[in-house]
Amino acid sequence: MQRTSALVAISLAAGLAPRAAAPAEPAIPVRVRVIKGSRQGPPAIDPRLEYLRGHLGKLAWQRWEQVSEEGREMRFRRPERFALPAGESLELTLEDARRDTVTFRVRLPARQAQSRLTISKDQRIVHQITDEKGGEALFATVRPWP
Repeated sequence: MQRTSALVAISLAAGLAPRAAAPAEPAIPVRVRVIKGSRQGPPAIDPRLEYLRGHLGKLAWQRWEQVSEEGREMRFRRPERFALPAGESLELTLEDARRDTVTFRVRLPARQAQSRLTISKDQRIVHQITDEKGGEALFATVRPWP
């Protein structure tokens, strides 16, 4: 009987003892830019996109304009939404991180479309996120550890 009482007392004490805080889930800083590519007009690149000139020059679009830019601290498997024109959104989920790479799931809920992208630490992705309409389309550039 004493042994049972002692076990109950120990169990109660353990349950009442303050619990150690769970380690914080690591966050990865990510910068997302929404840019518009156009096939019309003379070639031009928004000065804020100058660092992408080499990459954008390889695509079949001649004019580039930045629509928005946002930086966030992203946590694993927690979707983040980024506003797009016309009330749509881009949903980005951090799925995996290695020493020098991260993998994202990119979803466009309004279009029921999704992709998986893996990005190296020193690189960025330029991913078309809308269909071409009137010679224009939207793209997202995603850069981890900006």
